[in-house]
Amino acid sequence: MALETVLLAVGPSDADRIDRLAEETIDVAAPAGASVVLAHVFTTSEYEDTLDKLEFDTSAEVSPDDVAGRHATIRRLATLLDEAGVEYEVRGAVGKHGTAIVDLATTVDADRVIVGGRRRSPTGKAVFGSVAQEVMLSAPCPVTFVRSDTK
Repeated sequence: MALETVLLAVGPSDADRIDRLAEETIDVAAPAGASVVLAHVFTTSEYEDTLDKLEFDTSAEVSPDDVAGRHATIRRLATLLDEAGVEYEVRGAVGKHGTAIVDLATTVDADRVIVGGRRRSPTGKAVFGSVAQEVMLSAPCPVTFVRSDTK
């Protein structure tokens, strides 16, 4: 199976691992000549907060793709992908993080999904659930998990 499309999905907690996410994505996509779908996934409340923080004119129609494209995390990742010569497009999604990532992977026909996360205790996983775990169990393709160095 040829690797054509890599989905790199980030959310609000990924700011501390941008460089590692970019490095892993470039290592996977560049040798295969794959394009990257650089996606920021927001819950509804995160999306509304981001609209306010980025001072979008909400009287005009604003798409999640527009909001994602102006988000600092996406801009930094885009710069790193540009420097590596990796083609990408920016997408935004609003919904439950895990479900939105899986839906986006299906929509863009991803051959690989890359997500970040942190190490958690078994109790933490049982009590709070895990976006990465949901994606790994439900994605239509292989998933690469990039763990944060911090706990």
